[in-house]
Amino acid sequence: QVQLVESGGGSVQAGGSLRLSCVASGYTSSRKCVAWFRQVLGKEHEGVAGIGPGGPVTVYADFVEGRFTISQDNAANTVYLQMHSLTPEDSAMYYCAAGDCAGEWYRLDPEKFEIWGQGTQVTVSS
Repeated sequence: QVQLVESGGGSVQAGGSLRLSCVASGYTSSRKCVAWFRQVLGKEHEGVAGIGPGGPVTVYADFVEGRFTISQDNAANTVYLQMHSLTPEDSAMYYCAAGDCAGEWYRLDPEKFEIWGQGTQVTVSS
């Protein structure tokens, strides 16, 4: 069964850090493009960061501004999102998603990613 499981969310104060993890099972994550999205209730999924197969290519949304780093541990079949300098505007449900790198996946269009996790909540207080 193909599955993604996120963890690492929580509540932090502004300026704090969190590291999100996305563990893949049922397929090899290094053979797919993986991205992190976030969603605030009532709004659409917003792309945060993405990583190409095996990890050499990474992309970030403009609002990241160098604060986040996406990385991949191929041996552990896990993709991470290290987040620093968090602000209340970063509060959201964070999802990881995987896809076959079709088309312009690097634009972080949610429709390009077929496999989704259940999400992990990030709450940043001021």
